[in-house]
Amino acid sequence: MAEEKQHRHEEESSPLLNETKSFSRFPPHLGWTADGFPTGPGSVMGQPMPTARTPWNSSICSCLGQTDHFCSSDLEVCLVGSVAPCVLYGSNVERLGSVPGTFVNHCLPYSGLYLIGNSCFGWNCLAPWFSYPSRTAIRHKFNLEGSCEALDRSCGCCGSFLKDDAQREQCESACDLVTHVFCHTCALCQEGRELRRRLPHPGLNAQPVLVMIPPTEQTMGRGGA
Repeated sequence: MAEEKQHRHEEESSPLLNETKSFSRFPPHLGWTADGFPTGPGSVMGQPMPTARTPWNSSICSCLGQTDHFCSSDLEVCLVGSVAPCVLYGSNVERLGSVPGTFVNHCLPYSGLYLIGNSCFGWNCLAPWFSYPSRTAIRHKFNLEGSCEALDRSCGCCGSFLKDDAQREQCESACDLVTHVFCHTCALCQEGRELRRRLPHPGLNAQPVLVMIPPTEQTMGRGGA
């Protein structure tokens, strides 16, 4: 009993032990801000304030693009999306991810699903299930509004779905899938136009190559001798 009382008295008198106990009140999954405040899933500290989502630069029906300095690029996107959607999809994901091998890893599976869908079902019904997450990724990366928000902005009929963030995101993800299934080529072209206006191609970020040019041979004329 005397040893237990002495050990308890040492714990109470030690400031380091008391400080450790005070920090142990916070759950281990909490993070910390630069000021030393704990942050967690329900905490506002350390989290960016939500901003209003912006519309896309062009509508899904603007397949020929806009009359700006990206006009030629928009026509290229429309041509590639109509003739080879696998190439446009791979280019979009490559520009979005900027990771080596992204184009091949997405273009080849898309091509396989495209061929299977057209051979077995007569239309491209399988590839959209593989490609629609890229539209969701673009919305998240650039804070773009989805179909439900655009519809609510135009007619105000989806206000109840937009109040809850989780429900809104589920609805927007479902709309991304529906858009890719029924308006697949137009959706790919819209995503391509958006990415080309916001992100450079990963190949343009390569470091320049330094080329060493040897000096020319200098000769002294006879007159100078």
